[in-house]
This record gives sequence, structure tokens and C-alpha cells, in this order.
Amino acid sequence: MKLSDGFDARRLRPKGRSNWRFRFGAAFAALLATCGVLLAMAGAASLLGRPPALGELNASPLGSAIMLAVGLFVLYLGVWLWRRCRRRARQSRELNIAPHLMKKHD
Repeated sequence: MKLSDGFDARRLRPKGRSNWRFRFGAAFAALLATCGVLLAMAGAASLLGRPPALGELNASPLGSAIMLAVGLFVLYLGVWLWRRCRRRARQSRELNIAPHLMKKHD
């Protein structure tokens, strides 16, 4: 049985908006994660006895621990934001069929 009469495969994929804002969001999230890694490394290096990387900001052990915690939090925030932007950017390319009929990718 031939389904060519009136069937248009382009109707299955909606013509959505461009996803530039998700790309900018992912780039910002990657920068945020990079800053988090650098802050966490500076805090950890200062806790391990190396010279302070940020001057007087993390010269004491308490300041170093705070820098490490802030760095890990910023890293977590960057990774969370990057995953969210990536998921939203991929969501617009899905087919217009019932979700339970598609394979699970995420």
C-alpha cells in the first residue's frame, strides 16, 4: 500500500524557532563551569598548603574552604545550566508523535 498521496514528512517535524538563545546559554554555562573549576582548584591548592592563588582572599584555611565550596557550587550550577540548555535545544527537533512511541534518549 502506497502512502504517497497527501503525505508530507516535513509535517512531522515542526518548523521551530532558531535555538541561538540555547547556544548562548550553553556557552555561558560552560564559562560558569570553567570559573567554578578554577575557583575550586584555587581553594583546594590553598588548603593543601600551596601559596594562595587569590592573594589575601584565601590566605586562611577558612577562606580557602569557602573558596572551595563556592567553586564547587558554581561548577554544579554551570553543569546544571548546560544540561538544561542542551535538553531544551534538542527538544525542539523531536517528532510530533506521542512521546511513549519514541525511544528514550535522555
